[in-house]
Amino acid sequence: MMRQIFFVLCTICIASSAASSQALTDKIQTVLPPAPAKAPEDFIIGPEDVLQIAVWKEPELTSKGVVRPDGKIGVNLLGDIQASGLTTEQLKQTLTLKFARYVAKPEVSVVVLEIHSQTVHIIGSVARQGAYILGGPLTVVELLARAGGLAEGAKPGQIEIMRSKAGQTERIPFNYKAFMKGEKMQSNIQLKNGDVVVVR
Repeated sequence: MMRQIFFVLCTICIASSAASSQALTDKIQTVLPPAPAKAPEDFIIGPEDVLQIAVWKEPELTSKGVVRPDGKIGVNLLGDIQASGLTTEQLKQTLTLKFARYVAKPEVSVVVLEIHSQTVHIIGSVARQGAYILGGPLTVVELLARAGGLAEGAKPGQIEIMRSKAGQTERIPFNYKAFMKGEKMQSNIQLKNGDVVVVR
């Protein structure tokens, strides 16, 4: 009898602990900020991108800001610094040289928190045509989903991605109908800045 009572009490405690743990997890998820954008190494910073700049062991030099339309961003101690047109590594090197005037052997980090400068467009037979921010890796199918899917009368086998390359326009076909059948899965490519998806 005592064993049964002990077992019931343990079960109640475990359930209560699990519920409390889940509530705490939910609360943490609500409080925590969104994860930084996963910018590729060759990502080129542009206007409206949100950056965080930090110097190791120098918390007062940490700054977070938006790249302005003129391509510059305000940095603690240094003032306005050109950021647009540079990769995060190039900006890091520039900042390291400038901070070296004030800090011995500065270790600088540049993190892209939000990407707003890169966009792709989708036109034609979709629910919502227009420009979409390329805030991270985005495939053709994911863009179609963002655009509300294909409109009535669309030709899913005749979708094209228009991509500027070396001054010329490259046409990349995408057969959505075949993709949905599990065929030509590799054709669901990741989109690049400036791509235009045309849905006939």
